[in-house]
Formats: sequence, structure tokens, C-alpha cells
Amino acid sequence: MIAINNLTFEIGARALYDEANWHIKPGEKIGLIGANGTGKTTLLKIIVGDYTPTSGTISMAKDIAIGYLNQDLLSYSSDKNILHVAMEAFERQNQLHDEIENLLQKLETDYTEDLLHKLSDKQHEFEVLDGYNIEYKAHEILAGLGFTEADTHRKLSEFSGGWRMRVMLAKILLQAPDILLLDEPTNHLDLPSIQWLEDYLKAFDGAVVIVSHDRWFLDKVINRTVESRKGKLTVYAGNYSFYLEEKAQREEIQKGEFKNQQSKIKQEERLIERFRAKASKAKMAQSRIKALDKLERVDDVDDDNPSVNFSFRFSKQSGRHVVTLENITKKYPAIDILDHTEAIIEKGDKIALIGANGKGKSTLLRIIAGADTDYTGKSETGHNVTQTFFAQHQLEALHLEHTALQELQSFAPKHTETELRTILGSFLFTGDDVFKKIKVLSGGEKSRVALAKALTADANFLVLDEPTNHLDIQSVNILVQALQQFEGTLIVVSHDRYFLDNVANKIWFIENQKIKQYPGTYREFDEWYAKRKIEPKAAAAAPAPKKEEKKEQAPAKQQHSENKFQQLKKLNQDLGKMEEQIAELEKTIKQLEAQLADEKLYNDAAKMKQVNSSYEVKKMDLGHLQLKWEALAEQIMELEA
Repeated sequence: MIAINNLTFEIGARALYDEANWHIKPGEKIGLIGANGTGKTTLLKIIVGDYTPTSGTISMAKDIAIGYLNQDLLSYSSDKNILHVAMEAFERQNQLHDEIENLLQKLETDYTEDLLHKLSDKQHEFEVLDGYNIEYKAHEILAGLGFTEADTHRKLSEFSGGWRMRVMLAKILLQAPDILLLDEPTNHLDLPSIQWLEDYLKAFDGAVVIVSHDRWFLDKVINRTVESRKGKLTVYAGNYSFYLEEKAQREEIQKGEFKNQQSKIKQEERLIERFRAKASKAKMAQSRIKALDKLERVDDVDDDNPSVNFSFRFSKQSGRHVVTLENITKKYPAIDILDHTEAIIEKGDKIALIGANGKGKSTLLRIIAGADTDYTGKSETGHNVTQTFFAQHQLEALHLEHTALQELQSFAPKHTETELRTILGSFLFTGDDVFKKIKVLSGGEKSRVALAKALTADANFLVLDEPTNHLDIQSVNILVQALQQFEGTLIVVSHDRYFLDNVANKIWFIENQKIKQYPGTYREFDEWYAKRKIEPKAAAAAPAPKKEEKKEQAPAKQQHSENKFQQLKKLNQDLGKMEEQIAELEKTIKQLEAQLADEKLYNDAAKMKQVNSSYEVKKMDLGHLQLKWEALAEQIMELEA
């Protein structure tokens, strides 16, 4: 489909890519990953022809259609409504629509056979191109990305950059290209929209290349991972979790090869040193020196996953109740956010506040942090609570002329320079990086400085609004490690589900203007919430039980005991059968995963599509079966109690 051969791309004296190779095959769902600065976005621009490689070739079919979502589209604006902008994707259908309208107007005054034939041809082509459904398709995709029916009639220029980016994504998806190149597609999406996009991309027939820092999203969508590192592109035959396992195994092998080679080199060097001075052995020594020079060296493994090696310090412990919300009501002119709701944040809570944009997550955080006082009700901070509030606007509050180190020193004067440099080192500011001025840092680097500041505060309660924005996977891992070590209380809003799953022990969500709570991790909440949506449908579909005629009954206690025994026996039999089905499904899924990991499969597009489709169906079947098993197990436990 697209073949990249011996690609070299240089920026000044630095080679961003050095004879890199990569073949993109039809139907592949690929995650392009790597640390910031390794050239992921650059590579996408090279593929679409925005940049010209220094050397090497990129080959593709002439008629291949590429849909490219990039962050430059943030600046695009238009006074047309967003439905019109999205429907610009249907270039030929729109052209035919206009031509049909013109012909119909002409026929009103010039009714000829020639015009009738032309109209018939245009209408036939319009129908073949599914022209009568394009508006429906546009509405469907815009709705999936979070737009209401009323929004579709508003001008694009009225929306913020993030919402405009959603419109551009809708337009690209409506084009249905052969390959989608998506650079950070989840950056401006809320959780429901991200989940919708996951389902859309999994069902998409074409190839997809995604640059993303969202591990959970990558795991759900991709079946190939390509790592951009040290100027090369390395392919892994699985999703992001597979990549982590496979890379760890490869690095273990590489460590062994490096160690063995170093041992042999030292042995050779000792022999050379020993015989170099002897005239009779000089020729042999020179021969060994040449062989050593020609030896292809195995590199040692670099540690790409730095660990956090600082501990949080706060001078006093908070009381049991950190924040108490009573009868909180918050309204805006066009929308009700909270209506007489109550909640308590207790010491040690690690709360993830989740939900769609516009439901009031950031508003609730500001109320909790005391940054918003325009509400009715009572928000009370508990005894000895010291708070730090992190929000995206704080990036603008950084002192541009300060270095990263000076910024922390002015905020946390009680810490020594060594401590602050250690903290900055944990956030990937190593060596002289700590002396870079804030004004020259990227958005992600500024975010890391602001987070480092928040984490050096003498605070036992952290309020974090979108701390993972602008962070790459490596930086998110660092933040996860830091917050896992934090012994205080926190509440966080983020769309990064991997981050939430590894940080939170309690989930809050806003439903019907009330704060609802789930006591568990994000993964557990996700399964529970999916089951919660399925159960009402199942209950509504279930037929009402038939009335039976009264029969002579056994004594109540004895009959209840017998019924309970018979019921438990049947439920346990059903559970056993279900476990067998689950084991069989898991076995089939492993076999399909083995096929998907085989490079040969990708030479046969039809077979690959069939295997991939079977894999997705079996995974879905397994998920449904596991939900049924859990429900049955709970039923048995209730009867046994």
C-alpha cells in the first residue's frame, strides 16, 4: 500500500531518520509511537508530501486516497455552519447536486430530450454515490463526536479550536479514504467521543496510522505498533501492551548479546596487548586488531523508562473529611450543571472525575478548589487541609524569563537545589535542560514544569484539571508513579483512561445534575457502567412471567429450602458450562492472536481481514460471556448467603 525504503531525513546536522524502512499494508491499524522529538509527526508529513526526504523513497499507488488529521488544522476557520464544512468531504456528490439543481431550473423554461438525458445521468451517478444519504452520514458522525443537532447549524468560527478540530476529523472520516493518518486524534475529545472513535476505527475497512499518547486508545484500536527511535522504525506485531512485552523480551536478549560481546572484546584486547610487543606474534596481533575494528557492535540497552525517585512531603496531615459539599446548585444561562447535590471527599481518596464535556467536571473542580464561588449551597474544607490546584491556565502563569530550575526555586524555597534538580530530572529535565528558559519550552515541557511545581507544594490535597494534556506516554508514566507515591488526597479530571486506572481508587461522575460515585478503579467502573447500560434493555425486553393456577403447596419452609437447593444446583451447572465456554473462547482467541502475530498473514489481505474480524467478534463474545458469568456468580453468592 505504502512502502518506505531507506528513508533519510535531516534537519541541519541531525538525521531524524537514517535509512529507515516500513511497509504499510491494507487494513492494518498501526500505532506510530516514540518519545517527543523522534519524528512521528514529521514522518506523517513526509508521507503526504509536505516534506521532502533527504534520500530514500516513498512508494504508493497513484490513486490512493489519504485522509490526514494534523494539529495545524486547529487554526482553520470558516463562517459556514459545521454541517456544511463536514459535508465538503463529499466533493463529487456536492458538485452533482449543484448540477442537478441547475438542470432542473433549465427544464422549467427549456424542456428538451437532451436536458432530460443529462438530468437522468447525473441523478443516476448521484444515487450510485449514495448522494441521498450524505447529510444523514454527516449528522451521524458529528453526533458521535459530541455535537448536538443545534450545533450543526452554528458557524465553525463560533467554536473553540478543540471543537473545530472535531469538525475537521468528521470531514476526514466522511471522505472514507484508503488510509487515515491521525496525529493525536483524541487530544480534543471527551471520553464518550473517544469511545465512539474507537468503535469507528475498529470497523473502518482501510488502513489507519495513529500517533497518540493515549495507551488505552491504542490498545483498543491498533493491531500493529511501529516505534520511531534513533532514526529507525521498528515493527511489533500487536497492540501497545503487546509492544511493551515484546520490547522487554527483545531488550533482555540484547542485554545478553551485549554482555557476551563485551566479554569477548575484552578477551581479544587482552590477547592483543599480550602479543603486540613480540615480533613473532605482531602479525597475529595486527590481524586481531583489524577483526576487532570490523566487528559489528551490539548496543547496550538504553533505559527509556525513568522512575520517580523523590518523595512527597507535607508538614501536616488533614482531618478525615477533606471537602464536604452540601446542597450545591450551579447554573449557567443556557445549562444546569449541578442541582442540590452532595458529596464528601475523605482523607486518602484518589478520585477520578469523569464524563462528557459540558457536564460540569471543571466547574465542580473549581468549586472544590474555591476558585468558583458563584453557586448556592455549601463547600466546606476540612481540618488541616492544604491544597494545590493545577489547571491548564497555570501554564500561562509561568515566568517566561525564569529557567525551569528558577521557577521551582521561587515556588518551593525550602527545597534544596539538589532536591529540585532531582524532581526536574524525574520529569525528563536532565543535565543543562534545567537551565532552559520557560519561554523556549514546548507546551508539553511547560506542562511538566507546572506539574513539578504542583508536586513540590506543601499540600496534602491535590486538585488536578487535565494534568495529562500535552504529555507523552513517558511523561504520563512519570506522573502515574509520582501520584501512586502520594499519601495525601486527590481529585483529578483527565481523558487518559490508563492514567485514571492506575491512579484512582474511586470514580465520580455527574448524572442528572447529581454527583454519583463508584467505589473502585476505572477499569472496574468501565465494566460496571457497560453492564448497567445493558441490564435495563434486557429487563425491558424480558417477557412478563405467566400467571399460574394455585397448586397444593408443601409447607413453606421446606418448599423454600428445596427450591433454593434446586435453584443453586441448576445455577452451578450453568456456571460450569459457562466456564467451559469461556475457556474454549480464550483458547480460540490465543490461536487467532498467534495468526495475527504472523507476518505472512499480511500478504493476504482477504485472509487478514477475515482473521481480524473473527478476533474482534470472539473478543466481544468473551466480554459478554464474562459479564454473564459475573452476574450468575453474584446470584449464586446471594442464594448461598
